[in-house]
Amino acid sequence: MAIEISAFAWVPPFASGHVRDLRPRWALEEAGLVYKVRLLTFEEKETREYRAWQPFGQVPAYRDDEVRLFESGAILLRIASLSDTLRPRTAQEQADISAWLFAALNSIEPMTMNLTLPALFHAGEPWVEGFRPHAEKLVDLRLKSLSAWLKDREWLTGRFGVADIMMATVLRDLREEAVLTRYPVAAAYLERCLARPAFRKALDDQIADHAAHAPAETVN
Repeated sequence: MAIEISAFAWVPPFASGHVRDLRPRWALEEAGLVYKVRLLTFEEKETREYRAWQPFGQVPAYRDDEVRLFESGAILLRIASLSDTLRPRTAQEQADISAWLFAALNSIEPMTMNLTLPALFHAGEPWVEGFRPHAEKLVDLRLKSLSAWLKDREWLTGRFGVADIMMATVLRDLREEAVLTRYPVAAAYLERCLARPAFRKALDDQIADHAAHAPAETVN
C-alpha cells in the first residue's frame, strides 16, 4: 500500500522536532510500513489542492490507496488498523486505545499547551507570569490522574500502541517543566516511550528534513 504523509519542509529551529507529523512518522516506523513524506513550503499549504486534503492548511495529512484524512489522532488510528504490530486484538483493546488517544488530545494537551506556549509566543508580556500558576495547577491535576493510572503499568493499554505515541508527544513538551519532576511515574513512562528506536528514527528524519530545507540566512 502506498502511504504518504505531509510535513513542512522547514520550520523555525525552536519548532523543529515538535511538528505534529512526528506522530505518524513514529507510528509508521513502529509499524514497519513503507511511506513517503510530502514536504510543503508555507506557500504550498495554502493552495487549493492542499486545502482539499487538509482543510486548515496544517500538517500532517495522510493518504493511502483507500483513504485520505487529516488530524493526527485519526491518522494514528488508521495506521494502527494497517499494522499487525499496532492493530488492536480485541474490541476492548480498540476501545481503550481510542479512549486514551483522545484523552491525550482533549484532557491533557490543552493543559500542557496553556503552560508552555505563552512563554514561547508571548515572552515578556506582563500577563504571562500571572497566568502561569493557574496553568501549572491544571497540568498538575492531569499528571496526578495519569500517574495513578500508570502505577504498575508499563503502557497505557497493556502493550505499546498509538495511544502511547500520542500521549508521549503531548507529555514531551513538559520535559523542561518542574511540574513533571513531581510525578516520577509519568516521567519514567515518558522516557520509556522516547527510548524506542522508532521514535528516534522519526525525530531524526524530521529534523534532517528541516535542516536540509533551511533558508540560507538561517544556516551558519
